[in-house]
Amino acid sequence: MGLVQFSIRRLLMLVPTLFGLLLLVFIIARVMPGDPVRLALGPEATQEQVQNYRHQLGLDKPFVLQFVDYVGGVLRGDFGQSLRTNRSVSQDIASTLPPTLELVVASLIVAALFGVPIGVLSAVFRDSWLDNLVRFVAVSGVALPRFWLAIILQITLGSGLGLFPIIGQTSVPIHHITGFDTIDALVTGNLRGFASVLWHLTLPAFALGLPDAAQLARLIRSTMIDVLRKQYVLVHRAYGMRPYRLVARYALRNSLTAALTLMGMVLGALIQNAFLIEVVFSWPGISAYGAAAVLAKDFNAVVAVTLVIGVVYLTSNFLVDLLYGVVDPRIRYQ
Repeated sequence: MGLVQFSIRRLLMLVPTLFGLLLLVFIIARVMPGDPVRLALGPEATQEQVQNYRHQLGLDKPFVLQFVDYVGGVLRGDFGQSLRTNRSVSQDIASTLPPTLELVVASLIVAALFGVPIGVLSAVFRDSWLDNLVRFVAVSGVALPRFWLAIILQITLGSGLGLFPIIGQTSVPIHHITGFDTIDALVTGNLRGFASVLWHLTLPAFALGLPDAAQLARLIRSTMIDVLRKQYVLVHRAYGMRPYRLVARYALRNSLTAALTLMGMVLGALIQNAFLIEVVFSWPGISAYGAAAVLAKDFNAVVAVTLVIGVVYLTSNFLVDLLYGVVDPRIRYQ
């Protein structure tokens, strides 16, 4: 099977998966206890006002018709109206998704920059004091709650030393084009704004990415130890290949397949785990928006946010499958 055929097949498989996810979340959102219309209008609203608003939103229709109307709206890019913000859910997602994606990408970079080198060093110097230290830090890092780490970073590096801001996304006005502050600042030549975004992004990215860096370090260590025992590695070592070249060219590359799988799964999970970080740092992202929607029983927003996270999950796994063939020629699609 060629790469194009494989890509088309995988993309077609995404359609029933997303439809099933949409149906499941739609049912759960509709059976949640409480009356979202009453919550949206407040306790002072009359029964007539509640009924009129429910009719306006189409909630008085049978469940099947509600689902058909919602699917039709989703296909047009319309996720309905938010009961909490009284705006289009599509507009809310368009304004909150880019900050979260910036935060997630930055945290993935933090995880890779710290997790991969630490895991390699731990595998190369196996059973040494460095390896024992790395394993202790990695186990501790995986167990650390992200919100606790965020608060500690705020107290120490933010409020205590004053090295980084503790809230907000930027302190410099940025002209929005794409919604991504880093990209918009670079496109408009606003280097001061770009530096401000990175400055505000540092603490949230570290708080969100360090636990995954610890998990990645453990995975890289265990995988590399297994690779370093392979026969071809021993042969290259016997022929006198330099250790750093052996590790970088052969052992590390053949250890990245498992790391790619982890990073693909982590990408979607980070969006879910980001809501506490966004709350702590007042980051205007989709995770905090989704958490507020759940508390307010804003079912249109809940369904839309869940669907977006599902799309991110499936897209990241699809890209990881394509990267397998780039990293490891043995599993290239032929």
